[in-house]
Amino acid sequence: MGWLILLSFLLLLFGSLVWLGKLPRGAYELTGAALLLGVAGYAWQGNPGMAGVSIEPTEKPNSFDDSSIESRKEMGERFGSAQEWLIFSDALNRSGKHGAAANYLRNGVKEHPNNPDLWVGLGNALVVHADGIITPAAQFAFQKAADISPEHPGPPFFLGMAYAQSGKIDQARAIWTELLERSPEEAPWRKDLESRLAAMEKMQPALPMPENAPAGN
Repeated sequence: MGWLILLSFLLLLFGSLVWLGKLPRGAYELTGAALLLGVAGYAWQGNPGMAGVSIEPTEKPNSFDDSSIESRKEMGERFGSAQEWLIFSDALNRSGKHGAAANYLRNGVKEHPNNPDLWVGLGNALVVHADGIITPAAQFAFQKAADISPEHPGPPFFLGMAYAQSGKIDQARAIWTELLERSPEEAPWRKDLESRLAAMEKMQPALPMPENAPAGN
């Protein structure tokens, strides 16, 4: 079937050159030979019966967790100018375009450099883009958010989550424990934080301090 389509196309092309392109009669043989040479090359290299190859996208929607959006809102996300940036970056992450989501939020923090929610969003996007691994760029974004708003629970919460995803359980536990200690009893994120710390303790109990270790301040 593929060869019939190819030959039909070849005849149609030759006819177009003759009737529409006003191909001189003296050039018929040379043009026909060139077309046949092309067909011969395809017959040697090509395979019209071969099935097509499906190319997977370079980015997959496999490392973005919608629950992080709810956690972010519980942290007192102050939308304002951050709203449109965060909503659109979430949409990009859902579709697997993690690099585009991170780049979009980079532009967001350039326009609103003092918005801690955008810096937290950028940190999260960079972690997702790195398949759950915390990078120096993500650490910088979380720290920048904490510097702008020291009492904002979002930076330590998501920094701890990034450490946990990267397998750095001790760092995550230390950050979350400190956040829990300074979180009010009525804080909407407190119950979730307690649950995460309890689950972490079951998976990897904290190592007891040596008896001769100096007491903390």
